Amino acid sequence: MAKYNPQEIETKWQAYWEEHQTFKTGTDKSKPKYYCLDMFPYPSGAGLHVGHPEGYTATDIICRYKRSRGFNVLHPMGWDAFGLPAEQYAIQTGTHPAITTKKNCDNFRRQIKRLGLSYDWNKEVNTTDPKYYKWTQWIFKRLYGTWFDEAQQKGRPIEELPIPADVEAKGKEEVRKYKDSKRLAYYADAQVWWCKHCKIVCANEEVL
Repeated sequence: MAKYNPQEIETKWQAYWEEHQTFKTGTDKSKPKYYCLDMFPYPSGAGLHVGHPEGYTATDIICRYKRSRGFNVLHPMGWDAFGLPAEQYAIQTGTHPAITTKKNCDNFRRQIKRLGLSYDWNKEVNTTDPKYYKWTQWIFKRLYGTWFDEAQQKGRPIEELPIPADVEAKGKEEVRKYKDSKRLAYYADAQVWWCKHCKIVCANEEVL
């Protein structure tokens, strides 16, 4: 029996999968659907660590099984690239975070593909992409403008919120406070770490 050569065999099949779009999400409406979402990694300059493939291997097994059982499987990958690490690295190196983030994402993508995981790379997302985060902004605004109607068991526009007579009698400010207390997303007073120099709220990690 010939010795298994991973460099030859794995790269051969990975190239085949990519060329033939083997793991592209199916669109046959007669088949059942299965959606499997992995936690998007933060693409650091250090590359993947052992914890990434540990979790991704388990979901990959499930997705391959579901495909073999005739499911249309949506198994995307993306990058949780916004946040403190990118900001701190940019400050330390003087490099624009868009440059380092793209470089890190490219490296992570290369490493994940080399592992042979069955993602649909047509569905790849990046949280720093304006076409992505415009929708997180949109949904937050929707939540802010919505209250939950217990009687109807659904969200309704804040403009349709019934205001109790005793609240209305106290004036506009009390009405505003009442509305704010019913919003699905809301402003609140809270203790925060405040940087006088940057004039911005800091994360615990920044304080340390």
